[in-house]
Amino acid sequence: MNLPRRRFLKGSFAAVAGGSIAPAFLSSAAPNDKVAIACIGVGGKGWTDMLEVAPNNEIVAICDIDEERLAKAAVRFDKAKQYTDWRKLLEQPGIDAVVVSTPDHTHAPATATALGLGKHCYTQKPLTHSIHEARALAALAAKAGVVTQMGIQHHATKRIKTAVHALREDGVIGKVREVHAWTDRPGNFWPQGLERPKTSDTPPATVHWDQWLGVAPERPFVAATYHPFKWRGWWDFGTGVAGDMGCHILDPVVNALELGPPKLV
Repeated sequence: MNLPRRRFLKGSFAAVAGGSIAPAFLSSAAPNDKVAIACIGVGGKGWTDMLEVAPNNEIVAICDIDEERLAKAAVRFDKAKQYTDWRKLLEQPGIDAVVVSTPDHTHAPATATALGLGKHCYTQKPLTHSIHEARALAALAAKAGVVTQMGIQHHATKRIKTAVHALREDGVIGKVREVHAWTDRPGNFWPQGLERPKTSDTPPATVHWDQWLGVAPERPFVAATYHPFKWRGWWDFGTGVAGDMGCHILDPVVNALELGPPKLV
């Protein structure tokens, strides 16, 4: 049976949904056991995530739509099987846990599929591209009974832990009534608020553009515009500065003040 890519991806998600930053599932293994880890997305943050989870464990599979990035990772992890399609990767037997470090719009489909297969999951922030996806993943994780964690490295740093303790336990500034959060992003990191490009380019032979799009709307490849980093400023693929930095700058506040879900946005 030949299904269109978006229909397959969306269908699989809908069916399933119906100091250290290392994932928590690594500590759940016996001291002499190695966790078999598959990494989806091995460039940028995916690369550092992979280096973080590799010690004392086994990277058994790696995936990236960019063959140049995949080749770089394969030099370091030469025993791992290589894929350009995460769906094929998840068919590989023997995988215990999955690390998802891809653009925002592909977090939910990959994570949902992995959870549906009973895999422990570590997914980079922001967890999903929408609130609906986040709720669906939470329900799925509870049903699967596996260990899950969202990647948010600042949460685990000593300085953030110290600040949280000072606010929550020591009450160094008294009762907090209002919080103002600020960031310099996107700055020169990536563009935001621009019109969608009206031109298009031929994707490099090493970039599987259709796989990169995943469940996103059909958009033409435009050189130096989306891949590999500037996608954050486009709602089709990212969640803007709020999704990129909000997780970091609001997390200490939510944690220290033990806040629940927002009542008004």
